[in-house]
Amino acid sequence: MAEYGPETYGDRWAEIYDEWVVGVRPDEEATAEFLASLAGGGPALELAIGTGRVALPLAARGIEVHGIDASERMVAKLREKPGGSGIPVTMGDFADVAVAGTYPLIYVVFNTLFALLTQEDQVRCFQNVAGRLTEDGLFVIQAFVPDMTRFDRGQRVETIRAETDLLYIDGSTHDVVGQRVQVTQAFIRENGVRLYPVRLRYAYPPELDLMARLAGLQLRDRWSGWSGEPFTGTSQGHVSVYERARG
Repeated sequence: MAEYGPETYGDRWAEIYDEWVVGVRPDEEATAEFLASLAGGGPALELAIGTGRVALPLAARGIEVHGIDASERMVAKLREKPGGSGIPVTMGDFADVAVAGTYPLIYVVFNTLFALLTQEDQVRCFQNVAGRLTEDGLFVIQAFVPDMTRFDRGQRVETIRAETDLLYIDGSTHDVVGQRVQVTQAFIRENGVRLYPVRLRYAYPPELDLMARLAGLQLRDRWSGWSGEPFTGTSQGHVSVYERARG
């Protein structure tokens, strides 16, 4: 089995990421509008900037954007896009937040905080983010709310597309003790099979709030989407905004 590291997701998905994500998360403009409203004069820092799906629309709104990413292939896709060559990107594990200076806005979108595969790494990320926020800076996380009904006896297989020349299958296993999900998405065509792995360590919103408290942050707002929809018991995802703890 090939080792799964911080760069694996990006390296394996880079060639199809932008095409694939349009079908599952076509929210770039709403995301950028929300983040621009919080960024003040900037700059903003995106953890796991990838192909610039969110960073470029945010930059187009006049916000200076910096990024961190572990995948050279993802960042190469960013560089190919108009404006992509002008965004500074630090290569490395985003949990380290290994950049200079401070930011009024740091953000991580599309469940990517869960790409840190241990609770320790997620806590470390919060702590390092806190060290790079300005005094009134904000940390924004977009993530799904875990749904255990998706799994039957610790596994799930789903057919996403079945066409004359393509079978697209999502297979996953669930480790309830470790809060870990291992996913492989398979694109099966007549000329071969391509496999795209995803590894996640999920956390419920209250656990994220506790991680924030350990880092000296506190929850300011939580919404179910980028347009400010209320977060309720039936929300499938959340956008959470953290600030420095007061008092």
